[in-house]
Amino acid sequence: MVGIVINNIVLSLLRKAKAGQEVLKYVTEHQSKSGTPTMGGIGIIITLLMCCPLFIRNNSRLACLTLLVTLAYGIVGLLDDYIKVKRHQNEGLKPYQKIMMQLSIAIIIAVFCYRDSIVGHTLVLPYGHDIDISYWIIPLNIFIFLAVTNGVNLTDGLDGLASWTTIAYMLGTSALIALEIVQAQSAGDTLLAIEYGNMLTYCLIMSGALLAFLLLNCFPAKVFMGDVGSLALGASVACVSIYTRMSLFIPIMGVMFVVSCASVVIQVTYFKATKGNRVFLMAPYHHHLQKKGLSESRISYIYFLITVVMALLLVGLKVLEVVI
Repeated sequence: MVGIVINNIVLSLLRKAKAGQEVLKYVTEHQSKSGTPTMGGIGIIITLLMCCPLFIRNNSRLACLTLLVTLAYGIVGLLDDYIKVKRHQNEGLKPYQKIMMQLSIAIIIAVFCYRDSIVGHTLVLPYGHDIDISYWIIPLNIFIFLAVTNGVNLTDGLDGLASWTTIAYMLGTSALIALEIVQAQSAGDTLLAIEYGNMLTYCLIMSGALLAFLLLNCFPAKVFMGDVGSLALGASVACVSIYTRMSLFIPIMGVMFVVSCASVVIQVTYFKATKGNRVFLMAPYHHHLQKKGLSESRISYIYFLITVVMALLLVGLKVLEVVI
C-alpha cells in the first residue's frame, strides 16, 4: 500500500512538472509514447527509504549499505534523466560522465567488500565448496557493478520489462539467501544469519516496491522508471549478489540482463566490422523480438519466466547441497 500511494503521488508531481520522456526517433514502435512521464523510479527509491528502516533490524550494515548504494546510483540516474527532461532530448549525461560516476561508487564498495569480515573475498558456487579469489575480488566486484547496472539499464526498454525481470531475480535471490541462513544457523554463525536475514528482507521490500510500481508501468505504461530507476535496480541486484557472495549466480539467474548487454556489444561490433551489417533487427535483444512481432507484454513474460526457471535451477542445486 505504501508503494502504491507513493508512486501515484510521484506520477502526479511528474505530470505537473511536465517531465516527459523524449523517445528515440529510430524506435518507431514507441513514438506514441513520447511525452510519457519519466523518472518514476523516484517512487521506487522513496518506497525503499520509507520501508527499509521499518523492517531491517539490528542496524544491519550490509542491508543499510545496499540501500545507500542503491540511492547513490539512483542519484546518478536522476542527473541523467533531469538533463534529458530539461533539454527535451534523449541524451543526458555524456557516456564518460555516467561511467566515471558509476565507477567511483563501484571502486569504493569493492574495497569495502574486500575488507569486510562477512563478504570478504570468497565466492559461493552454485553447488559445492566456496572458493577464495583473494584480492581479485576487487576488480571482479567493480566489473559486476558496471555490468549489472548497465545491463538492467539496457533491459529497461519496454513497459514492465526491467521491473518483472528484477522481481524474479530478487525473489530467486531471497530463496537462495534463506538456504544460506539455514546453513549459517546450523554452523552456529549467528552474525551471518542476522545479516543475511536483513538482506532477504531487503529483497522482499524491493520486490514489493516494484510490484507497486508495475501498477503504473505495465503496458501501456503511465510512467517510465527512467535511469533513476534502472540504475538503482541494477545497484540493488549487484549488491544483494555481491554481499551474499553469490556473484557467480548473476550470469545464470540474471541471464536476461546478460542478453541485453551481449546483444548490444555483438550488434555494435559486427556493425563496425562489416561496415553496416547487423546481427539483430535492433538491439538490445528485446527490441529485436518486438521487430519480430512479439508484444511488449509477451516479451516481459518471457524474460520473467526465463529468470524464474534459472532461479529454480539454482535453488534446486542449493537445496541438494543443504540436504546432502
